[in-house]
Amino acid sequence: MNFKLITLLVVLTASVAAFGQEKHKPKDHNSAVAEKGLIKISVMYPFAEGKTFNMEYYETKHMPMVAGYLGSNLVKYTIEKGIASGIPNQPLPYMAIGTFYVKNLEEYQAAVAPNRDAIRADFANYTNIAPIILVSEVVK
Repeated sequence: MNFKLITLLVVLTASVAAFGQEKHKPKDHNSAVAEKGLIKISVMYPFAEGKTFNMEYYETKHMPMVAGYLGSNLVKYTIEKGIASGIPNQPLPYMAIGTFYVKNLEEYQAAVAPNRDAIRADFANYTNIAPIILVSEVVK
């Protein structure tokens, strides 16, 4: 066989073997532990008749704006769209929930404080709902 062909076959075999091993790795159960101790800021928008929420604006403008204020303290953020109550035939409890995961509460507060008016002023661009904000610590 040609030396180049043999080399190519060895490289391809090693790549396929490595890919196969990676694919069948057991789940890393410590990945959830990485969030333990983070501060979670949940911004919840309760459902009520006549209330509105522009998810596209929230996702593309508002949340990225606030995330930008948080800088390197921000680990991640999530956006949830309410679709149903956990109890059948009951009204939707929240239209949306935005969540920020940060490393340090004091840094979060220091970043948000000077931008509070800009954040609140932007509410009118996507909702007429007064949000409920819960700050908590991830324990598991």
